[in-house]
Amino acid sequence: MDEFGMDLDEVMEVIDSADVLVVRFAILDKRLLIDTRHDEVDGPLVKLVPKASSVEERFRSLRELRPRFALPEKIVSFTWPRQMETFRLAGLWSRIVDRLVASGYTGVKEQCEAVFGELLEEEKAEVMTAIRGGSNYQSLWERKEQ
Repeated sequence: MDEFGMDLDEVMEVIDSADVLVVRFAILDKRLLIDTRHDEVDGPLVKLVPKASSVEERFRSLRELRPRFALPEKIVSFTWPRQMETFRLAGLWSRIVDRLVASGYTGVKEQCEAVFGELLEEEKAEVMTAIRGGSNYQSLWERKEQ
């Protein structure tokens, strides 16, 4: 374990080796889907996707997103317990970007940065919902009416 609450070397190894990876974030319902597979027609995929209710649903959604590719033998996933900025500071985001850019497809880096921007926006919106007392959150303190 390190300062981020997990074994970063192990996570880096997963990022370097998994064909398909799903990253779950502690406060977001959406997932980061990374499919490193590519061919002469389709480049790698990095995309925010809805939470799946089961492994079978995740495989079905992957088949819909990537119909030209066979289903992978497995989809690897891990949960990032901290904020998006710490995901970047830990070097995980750059590791993902570097792996996808190595495919040689143009526009992959820009696609990655757009997705990270979406992650930041999703996180910001979720934090604001929590602060405002959204339906998924319970207040620890209530304001007394005067």
